[in-house]
Amino acid sequence: MSSPEELLRSRGLRVTRPRLAVLDVLSAGGHLEVDEITRRVRERLDSVSTQAVYDVLGALSRAGLSRRIEPAGSPARYEARVGDNHHHVVCRGCGEIADIDCAVGEAPCLDPSTAHGFEVDEAEVTFWGLCPACQARRRVDE
Repeated sequence: MSSPEELLRSRGLRVTRPRLAVLDVLSAGGHLEVDEITRRVRERLDSVSTQAVYDVLGALSRAGLSRRIEPAGSPARYEARVGDNHHHVVCRGCGEIADIDCAVGEAPCLDPSTAHGFEVDEAEVTFWGLCPACQARRRVDE
């Protein structure tokens, strides 16, 4: 497995403390908003601006080292899981997001009924519903 430094260099990115810190935060898992990433990066570094974190996230996303997801009505979130065309389920109650692996075999939705001349290489699917905690709260409220 490559070190974070090697990973950055392999994608043509300079190794900087903010990039290493953001990679470390993302590698811990989850679907994090920029404010949460910034808070966690600041725990590791003396100081870093929110704009610097946005810049790092943009560079990492363009290099394929992070993925930006933006469910309808929610702020952008970032994750380290990339390159496997997985999908997400979002809770309508609390906004929790979980990963959903693709079906075994052909990735779903890569062969649309019409692609209008596009060569499709990825599909983004978002499932919506209620997480177990919100389901339990709803049953209590009924």
